[in-house]
Amino acid sequence: MREVHVSRIIETVKKLCIDANYYLPKDVKTRLVEAKEEEKFSVARSIIDILIENADIAGEENRPMCQDTGMAVVFIEIGQDVHVVGGGLEDAINEGVRQGYRDGILRKSVVGDPLERINTKDNTPAIIHYQIVKGDTLKITVAPKGFGSENMSQLKMLKPADGLKGVKDFVLKVVKEAGPNPCPPIIVGVGIGGSFDKSAFLAKKALMRSTDLRNKNTYYAKLEEELLKEINDLGVGPQGFGGKTTALAVNIETYATHIAGLPVAVNINCHATRHIEAYL
Repeated sequence: MREVHVSRIIETVKKLCIDANYYLPKDVKTRLVEAKEEEKFSVARSIIDILIENADIAGEENRPMCQDTGMAVVFIEIGQDVHVVGGGLEDAINEGVRQGYRDGILRKSVVGDPLERINTKDNTPAIIHYQIVKGDTLKITVAPKGFGSENMSQLKMLKPADGLKGVKDFVLKVVKEAGPNPCPPIIVGVGIGGSFDKSAFLAKKALMRSTDLRNKNTYYAKLEEELLKEINDLGVGPQGFGGKTTALAVNIETYATHIAGLPVAVNINCHATRHIEAYL
């Protein structure tokens, strides 16, 4: 049994919250550069140029790349041979978020109750997903999620008879209805299968995968590429001004489901797809 003190968890989450908001992931930066080179529409090229410059300035000057520094979404993969000591794991995660948003001078965007709307003033509580895995390692992924893109996400319980066409039609419908609102070029996370709640989790988890990587299943890897092309053919373009770069990537995650169901969730991220991980 390996012990991990909560102080390490607090410091790690704090740093991840700050770094995720300051530094654009390398794979996303690469996709933007590639998109700029391939974009023929001058306005679209100019906008992508601005997005790249914005990311560069944020990284160089240690500033948030977007004013919406998001609600902290935290994925925890904890080895079954890990023992957290010195306090509670969830308390430590929220303390790390609290310190990160305070010391990183990040906007506090969380209200304690969805209807009373009173700001908690420290961006807690975080949304935390736990997974027990083999081994003695603790993996922490922090993904600040802005709600300009989150609000454009949708879930639908399709019928099995809707099949592949139904899935594709729904994904395209969601992106088309989102239009410029999620600050394209976007990254699209798609969750297929499981249950109502599992499909939403899969869509969120899909956004954690590097855009350098396709689905390990060749069938879904091909579907990712097909959907990316069809989404870009919609012509929404960077920030909604037109062009061929509506999305930078489509990531799909799947899970087994019931014989009577075909749940599909679409979770959209803006061009600043923020996520960063660390191992303890």
